[in-house]
Amino acid sequence: MHDDGHLNLLSHDSFAHGVPHKTFERLRRDDPVSWTDGDTETKGFWNLTRHADITLANREGPVFSSAQGIRLEDQSHEEYMARRTFQETDAPEHTSTRRAVNPNFAKPVMARFEPLIRELASDIADRALQKTEFDAVEAMAKQLPMMMLGRILGVPDDDLDWLVEKGDALIGNSDPDFTEHVVDKMDTSAYRFMPFRSPAGVELYDYAADLLENRRAVAEGGILAKMMQDENGLNELEFKNFFCLLVAAGNDTTRYSIAMALNLLAQNSDLITQLRTGDYWDTCADEFIRLASPTMHFRRTLTQDYELHGKTMKKGDKALLWFVSASRDEAAFDKPHDCQLGRSPNRHLAFGQGGIHVCLGMHLAKLEVRIAIEELVKRIDRFEALEAPTWTRSNFICGVKKLNVHATRAA
Repeated sequence: MHDDGHLNLLSHDSFAHGVPHKTFERLRRDDPVSWTDGDTETKGFWNLTRHADITLANREGPVFSSAQGIRLEDQSHEEYMARRTFQETDAPEHTSTRRAVNPNFAKPVMARFEPLIRELASDIADRALQKTEFDAVEAMAKQLPMMMLGRILGVPDDDLDWLVEKGDALIGNSDPDFTEHVVDKMDTSAYRFMPFRSPAGVELYDYAADLLENRRAVAEGGILAKMMQDENGLNELEFKNFFCLLVAAGNDTTRYSIAMALNLLAQNSDLITQLRTGDYWDTCADEFIRLASPTMHFRRTLTQDYELHGKTMKKGDKALLWFVSASRDEAAFDKPHDCQLGRSPNRHLAFGQGGIHVCLGMHLAKLEVRIAIEELVKRIDRFEALEAPTWTRSNFICGVKKLNVHATRAA
């Protein structure tokens, strides 16, 4: 679908060929608090597209509430309660849960994984470069987050392909390449109490139940073991939902950030030349992640009437915070569509910064992106796209799905 600047943000097809940046540019310029009509399945919603406005909304948590869901989908209270994680809560509940899990994801804790990440990334790059032509998403971008997911959670390597497949089906529930139960193409009401209205949620719930009942092995040092040993931690349903969140969000978003980095390198060989200088390793990951912004939006629900740019959003209205638009806002970034490896400061909103819901896994994600690209760049002379990439069909999670490249190893 050609982006003429007026694409419907409710439609997954509007994103099937990549983010409709012309549409977001027009909205930022002409209608920064715009309204999108709903359809028979989904009520209408407001779109916040400017960096400053989304930063404001992130700070105004009591007004822009997460406690009625963070997806665009309308849910009954029963569906919400069955599927929610701490992402879908407000303070003080969110704060107390986050306080319990946050130490597992702290920057110093994640930094300890650097030697392991480098070892894995090195092996992945060597295996991929045994061929001169390959799909860089499948051979590289998908592999490192998947392997690290296993190490962080403490689940066996033999389970990882299956877990990632189910995570893809959850978070890619609008893409027929990831699921047979495409959420806007069929009736998924039978799974309305499952994460993402997906049958994959049933299977992941069963896996999590096996963990709780000690029917599956889980490493002592992993996050899951720590959570299961915490007597004041999550109840069974909360554990199952948090497990699904870790499997889906903890894998796909990092994959698509690495995939964007690989896509940018494959389209512009000068970026590889710049990286070889060694001057940009401290800043490049944030720039790749800014341009990827794989979680394109989170939904909030207004708890009171709120006026912004002359528009009154009513109590109970849904508002989408379009991080993917904010991270390319001309008012916040010089040449926002350019990849500037040394961009600093880089106040992108890909991790939902500025409020209590900032991404738990951001430190690990940045490490993985940087090291994956470091290990590739040191091994190649050429890295070129053979054709245009394909993209996820989703207005929620955006990423390069396939990227066929020609690569030549350095002598």
